[in-house]
Amino acid sequence: MFRIEPMTLNDVAEVGRVERLCFSNPWPSSAYRRELRLPDQNFYIVLREESPAVTAVNGAGGDSGGGRDRGDGPRTIARRTLLPLAFGRRAETDGRPERPVVGFAGMWLLFDEAHITTIGVDPDFRGRHLGELMLIALTDEAMRRNASWLTLEVRVSNEAAQHLYRKYGFKVQGTRRRYYSDNNEDAHIMWSPSLRDHGYLRNLRRMRGELADEVGMALPPVGGDADAGASLAPVADTQPAVG
Repeated sequence: MFRIEPMTLNDVAEVGRVERLCFSNPWPSSAYRRELRLPDQNFYIVLREESPAVTAVNGAGGDSGGGRDRGDGPRTIARRTLLPLAFGRRAETDGRPERPVVGFAGMWLLFDEAHITTIGVDPDFRGRHLGELMLIALTDEAMRRNASWLTLEVRVSNEAAQHLYRKYGFKVQGTRRRYYSDNNEDAHIMWSPSLRDHGYLRNLRRMRGELADEVGMALPPVGGDADAGASLAPVADTQPAVG
């Protein structure tokens, strides 16, 4: 089972560990600490493993787009262990140690624009739509905060991430030359359709249902009808940030 929670200062070390597995140019811990002190201007989440029932297997596995190759292959996660995925108030631990962080995501918010800064999933947990779930969570929060658009940068070579963003309606609107400092790679600038467009919201609702069927979990809406522009329920590699 997995749970999406707001990122806290206590999560920074774990996020840094996962980020180093995902990206060749990770943010320093100080950047996350600075961001978390400005919650009105940004939004950061972690995806935490709630259950130890994960079986490691050998074999080739897909990389969701941002991480380095790992010779041991990904873990296989039984589809039903994704239930339940909750969001919001931090889970009570009853004195038990927190479960490991296996993913993280965040965005900046300025006026009516939400800029996705990072989405990363531990390579051992890829191929299970967890990055897609976090993209939905960011979209929901952007809508809750009355943003009209989502935007992000993605490496021009990162076709897997671009495929996910195109699935959710993002289109390339420009290019930032030599954007990534580790290898001077260019970045595509991608923008979503308007989050106030009723047709796009219907498509989001449809894709949410398809994702729920794929992972075997419910993603109930909160706050009203998505067709009316209300937030999709808070619950796929980018950063200045996607490696």
